Amino acid sequence: MSTPALLVIHPPSPTRDLLLDAAARAGFATHLCETAADGLSAFRQRPPDVAVVSLDQGDADGLALVTSLREEAPDLSLVLVTARASVESAVAAIRLGVHDYLREPLDVDKIQRLFADQYDDALRRRVRLFPAERSPGVSFHGMIGRAVPMQKLFRVLRTVAPHVRTGLVSGETGTGKELVARALHQLGPRADRRFVVINCSAVVETLFESELFGHVRGAFTGATDSKPGLFELADGGTLFLDEVGELPPGVQAKLLRTIEFGEVHRVGSLEPRKVDVTVIAATNRDLELECDEGRFRRDLFYRLNVVDIHVPPLRDRRDDIVYLANAFMRATAARLAKPLSGLTSGAERLLREADWQGNVRELRNVIERACLMAEGRLVGELDVRGSLPTPRPTAPSPHRPRVHPSFAPVRREPEDDDMEPLSDVERDHIMRALHRADGNKKKAATILGLSRRALYRKLERLDLGVMITRRGKGAA
Repeated sequence: MSTPALLVIHPPSPTRDLLLDAAARAGFATHLCETAADGLSAFRQRPPDVAVVSLDQGDADGLALVTSLREEAPDLSLVLVTARASVESAVAAIRLGVHDYLREPLDVDKIQRLFADQYDDALRRRVRLFPAERSPGVSFHGMIGRAVPMQKLFRVLRTVAPHVRTGLVSGETGTGKELVARALHQLGPRADRRFVVINCSAVVETLFESELFGHVRGAFTGATDSKPGLFELADGGTLFLDEVGELPPGVQAKLLRTIEFGEVHRVGSLEPRKVDVTVIAATNRDLELECDEGRFRRDLFYRLNVVDIHVPPLRDRRDDIVYLANAFMRATAARLAKPLSGLTSGAERLLREADWQGNVRELRNVIERACLMAEGRLVGELDVRGSLPTPRPTAPSPHRPRVHPSFAPVRREPEDDDMEPLSDVERDHIMRALHRADGNKKKAATILGLSRRALYRKLERLDLGVMITRRGKGAA
């Protein structure tokens, strides 16, 4: 992979020397241009990963140059530098979606941190130019996982799949238990046979026996014809029992006998039928606890639990969130025919910090909503923030007044002995107002009870300019 490239468009000055030195320390391959015309030409010949542009371009209009760069490369990371900072140029920079707006004289430490972060972001963007499926070991039979828990899961599946006849897949809702069951089938000796699925939580209790084992004509009212059950349909292949903890006790006993002896009795028939089926069950319940409380047969639990495979929740594999999010983004962009190429670093940060009680399924839904909202080539922080579920209001404590749900903090509230800095709370509050106003800063100022000028000062002070993108024609 080539070194990330940085283009500096800046007339000769001590500031330019500082920028070049910081870029070299960060590891960038740096190209220097002194004029706007040369810079635009160099950009077109070889687009960089990052561009640092001086707004003080002499006779040329620095903002016009930045606008041209943004039009030609909507996902380019832009950093603007000026010795003549103004509210007007700052607002214009915010509208253009720049990464940072720097006023001279520059802070050396801040510039070095900025370039180091930009270098890391550029490397991550280059890695994600290739689908995660092409990265060795990241994709495994439809699952994506680079984190240690998933790599251990993949090793277990490779080991047991050739031999398993019954197995139990456990894990929270939305973790991908059916994908694990399909991987067991595809890696086993029955990969060319049927993989049959039944969701036990979606079957009416009175129809369980008929669905699993079939029935003969006249077995019950409405049985006008004989019908094979799913066990017969899956003969020679695999039957996946999703949410097996929902099975009624009577069906549990009949299922145990079928697994033990390899034969089924259709409802209304005394004639046994031989079947040869691999049975994989899945549950989001603690079946041992269900056995203790008498809701699940312990002998059936032991029979299914010959191979116990646990799928880790998303919060235990946060290193995979960015890979999963980009895979879902690519699939959604293709389906919607939108020219999306990735997520911003702010969007990725929000995704990594979220709770994900719905696990991978919830992540996929959030990404799909964010892709619908995204207006440029990148899915941004505001797109993701607006797609995340609203935190549920908590009961008021005796030491803290009730907070209206509309103003509930985006981050989980810390304990009293670990309070957040006031600037972080103010930052979150302003971001919520901007989201509610769909990016329109005049409307957001009204919601916050501020003047537009006061809101702009807060945006600059809290470094929120790097996170705001235009959200429609009403943005101001």
